[in-house]
Amino acid sequence: MTTAIKGRSIIALYSSDRSINCHRVRFVLAEKGINVDIIDVGNDKSAAADLAELNPYNETPTLVDRDLLLHSASVINDYLDERYPHPPLMPVDPVSRARLRLVHHRVLRDWYPLAEQIENATGRKAENPRQQLKESIVAANDLFKHADFMISDELSLVDCTLAPLFWRLPVYGITLGKPGVAIQGYIQRLISRPSFKSSLTRAEREMILEAS
Repeated sequence: MTTAIKGRSIIALYSSDRSINCHRVRFVLAEKGINVDIIDVGNDKSAAADLAELNPYNETPTLVDRDLLLHSASVINDYLDERYPHPPLMPVDPVSRARLRLVHHRVLRDWYPLAEQIENATGRKAENPRQQLKESIVAANDLFKHADFMISDELSLVDCTLAPLFWRLPVYGITLGKPGVAIQGYIQRLISRPSFKSSLTRAEREMILEAS
């Protein structure tokens, strides 16, 4: 497998600079301080060709760690948390882990598809998923009142999934207002982390500036 990355670093992430799922992985990599070669396939034709050989779906994110090849952001992030355990991004006890995994599942099942619909829609077609996403997030406001992070005082993989989504809310044309005040505080805690700032691509920084 490693011969396909043609002399790059042992750990390499094939990434897209505007992809929310790639952003999830980049945040975890930054939080753990992992030395990785992040390869933007949109700006590197040879890397795009490598990706087509490495991943049967030809999709980002794709991670190469020595002889191991992984794709799917959730699979990659679970692996990174186990392979590079400091700092841990899931609690030790099984009950807390199960609760966070259930929340994570709901975020990926309920919110991420709506974000994808907004990103792929044009004009008025984005209005319905935009309203659904806003209402669903605001309805979860109470979950963010009792701890610094999602139902925990420690950053977890759930937060690493929520941060890229919430960062994009201005791009989606969503403002939470007073009903989402607890979530807004949570968002600020996330995006002010040095690891989150370093996880951003130039394109992600620019799209927020364009939306403001």
